[in-house]
Amino acid sequence: MASRLRSRLYLRTPYYAFLSIALTSFFFVAGWIVFTSTEDRGAASVGTLKVIHKASENVLPTSCRQTRFPLDNRTKNQHDKENGADNYDLFHNRTIFLQDYKEMQNKFKIYVYPHKADDAFANIFLPVDFNPSGNYASESYFKKALMKSRLITHDPTKADFFFLPFSIARLRHDSRVNVHGIQDFIKEYISNISQKYPYWNRTNGADHFYVACHSAGRTAMDKVEHVQVNAIQVVCSSSYYVSSHVAHKDVSLPQIWPRQGNLVAPISVERNTLAFFAGAINSPVRTRLLEVWKDDPEIFVNFGRLSTPYSQALLRSKFCLHVKGFEVNTARIGDALYYGCVPVIIANYYDLPFNDILNWKSFSLVVPTLDIPLLKDILHRISLKQYTELQKNVLEVRKHFQWHVPPVDYDTFNMVMYELWLRRHVLRIPL
Repeated sequence: MASRLRSRLYLRTPYYAFLSIALTSFFFVAGWIVFTSTEDRGAASVGTLKVIHKASENVLPTSCRQTRFPLDNRTKNQHDKENGADNYDLFHNRTIFLQDYKEMQNKFKIYVYPHKADDAFANIFLPVDFNPSGNYASESYFKKALMKSRLITHDPTKADFFFLPFSIARLRHDSRVNVHGIQDFIKEYISNISQKYPYWNRTNGADHFYVACHSAGRTAMDKVEHVQVNAIQVVCSSSYYVSSHVAHKDVSLPQIWPRQGNLVAPISVERNTLAFFAGAINSPVRTRLLEVWKDDPEIFVNFGRLSTPYSQALLRSKFCLHVKGFEVNTARIGDALYYGCVPVIIANYYDLPFNDILNWKSFSLVVPTLDIPLLKDILHRISLKQYTELQKNVLEVRKHFQWHVPPVDYDTFNMVMYELWLRRHVLRIPL
């Protein structure tokens, strides 16, 4: 009886279900090898993937394939030869990027689900009518830039992607919804557009995307799992450690604190502080940083009120620390780049912005949390020549971490759109 039942189950199970199970098992095992269960062990994977690099190169997210700067006296050429890349080339492939970017500008089209100014929730769906500010401004800037870009189409049949224009940040502060009602709001919204329009149903949302910078966006889709699994999530809190984030499907949105005016030219500033960090103690990683370096004369770690302006502290530091807080993301990478300071990223599992395009080790250092006690040794072993190359690339790359309305070539908006462009190949059921 049991064998007959198993036979019936096999006959009724589509062949692709078995393929899916096999692939899931493979990726699970590969992921388990790389990402162990504790955060500190996960940190080691940032710098010690060399053992499995060749076997899993196409499986692992790009940022996790970075290696630490060497702690011995190997030359740059030796290091590059071993890693098969030029450490100081800003792009993975500049020529291909520039050619493909031009094609994107000519062909890529986005359809935004329409909402009127007199809609009950117009404040949630329409762009803000002021200059966004604060930690989560990237979400609002994206929408403002998109609506002013030439990538918009009002003909959905010509669209490569469909934008779900709700604002997680504004939903949080709307008394009719607030943070506890976001999941129900999104569930009802997806239900409405899937009934009113045919576009969601033909791909089950695979050619749709939404944008969120606050961490509330990570759980906003908990009641609509197919959105989480199928739609592209353009989010600031992009962590491999979180099951809701799907590397190479989802896109990392830079968290940028907006600053008005032209970029400063800090190359001639005397940087007499080795490393700098300021922020709240809101994670074990920051607690560890404070325990090890709180009284150090070279690494300035501050968790209280600064005695000097924040901008001056960044300008006077060679390295600026981006340390995981509640989430892997903060605005500190953007801050460091703006003021010409080389970022040091201490945030395990962070899916770094524009990782498909930019070579992060050409303008930053990635240090696993396990190596916090070795931080000074790591920084001191960066030669003057290495540092000069890193800072030169910082000054070149920072234009990619700036918002403009309307958008300008190669700014943050267009870099995010290029990441979406790379994900545009979706099979659709004909309408």
